[in-house]
Amino acid sequence: MTILGIDTSLRSTGFGVLSIEGSRLRAVDYGNIRNAPKLPLTACLKAIHAKVVELIAAHSPDVVAIESVIYGKNAGTMLVLGEARGAVLTAAADAGVPVYEYEPRRMKKAVCGNGLAEKEQIQRMIKVLLNLPELPQNDAADALGLAVCHAHSSGSLVVATPI
Repeated sequence: MTILGIDTSLRSTGFGVLSIEGSRLRAVDYGNIRNAPKLPLTACLKAIHAKVVELIAAHSPDVVAIESVIYGKNAGTMLVLGEARGAVLTAAADAGVPVYEYEPRRMKKAVCGNGLAEKEQIQRMIKVLLNLPELPQNDAADALGLAVCHAHSSGSLVVATPI
């Protein structure tokens, strides 16, 4: 099974491709989709969508794991995050790849054993779990964490709900 994890953000969307080989998890590809601060919203969304389309074409994931919508006090920020998620969801839907969403706390618990883990803890655990040569950038670590979360949830442990 191949899982594409996506941690959406307008300026730095993290991605991580995880392969499950027997009981082993292996990071195939990971990084960030970076958009310059002055790039217009529509150009950012187009870039996110295009990169996710490219990742799906290159890795043929069986599923996409994405962070669920979180609630915040700034409605504008939440709207932009929703639009970035929409770019990812559209790319997956166009390719016919099912999408599963996970709350941040659930991902942190799956990776660190603690739903309140800090970004640095996630980075360190992802490095160890996937035997990476160095700490991944935090958005990429979160994306790999979402893929790890799905790997644990898709077995007999917990049934995840597709969106």
